Amino acid sequence: MPDQQTVVHTSPRGRVVACDSAYHVAAANRDRDVVCNASYSGVLPARFIASHRPRGAIGMDCGIGMDGAGIAGLWYLEALDIPGAAVDVMTVELGNGVDLFDRAVISRLNEPARRCGVREGMPAREAALLMLEHDPGSVDAPSAITNRTVVHTAADGRQVVCTDSIAFGEEEDRGRNVLCTAGHTGRSAVPYLRDVAPHGFICSDGGWGRDGSGTAGLAIVEADGLAGATVDARTARMGDGLSTWADGTISAANSLAVARGVAVGMSAREAAVRLLEG
Repeated sequence: MPDQQTVVHTSPRGRVVACDSAYHVAAANRDRDVVCNASYSGVLPARFIASHRPRGAIGMDCGIGMDGAGIAGLWYLEALDIPGAAVDVMTVELGNGVDLFDRAVISRLNEPARRCGVREGMPAREAALLMLEHDPGSVDAPSAITNRTVVHTAADGRQVVCTDSIAFGEEEDRGRNVLCTAGHTGRSAVPYLRDVAPHGFICSDGGWGRDGSGTAGLAIVEADGLAGATVDARTARMGDGLSTWADGTISAANSLAVARGVAVGMSAREAAVRLLEG
């Protein structure tokens, strides 16, 4: 529906178009345009947007909503490697796509959008141009799958590394690096912890679970000499190692981690550095 779209920016790579509804996204936007649509960012609009596969999409968070329904479509788009973001509804007029582009502020985003450089708190205009001018990268690339990121390097070269699962640890981590990962730390994580055998690790407690099953691996791997801790799943996103590092609060630690100075209630950032230096 090109007549229901307003072109707000053009470049050799494509266009940024504003529309008042997700249902105004059209086949002409495929693989070319970033669409700023003034609909909520739920699964239903995302399904329609994805059918036309634009270069990127920015909608509204509509207050997030019950069960996160107002932004659930971001992860629908993420599964298709389409950059997606939502703006704070209090910064935009509902049903006004041009206003979204001109004045709105990003509140939530998916991983492909993050790989394009989009960040929370950014003007929607800036986010749209980043989506237009940058590709999120191939999901087949190992770095895109694991989200492996070095966040701290000690004077001796050892590192704190974030990765989205302990299963993505590498040989270079063995006995050397601290891994901040984002799966639970139950019994099923133990074989991966033993296989990678990092200098230290921080995973999620998975919401704790019955009988503390989400942290059971901490005690088990003490016998292997592995110092580890968990973050409270309410404080960091599961499946996002960077969130473990940036947002997490320690909820449990084994005796080897405690001996290095890790304590419950400590930020994961501080705990990771203590694990590295201990």
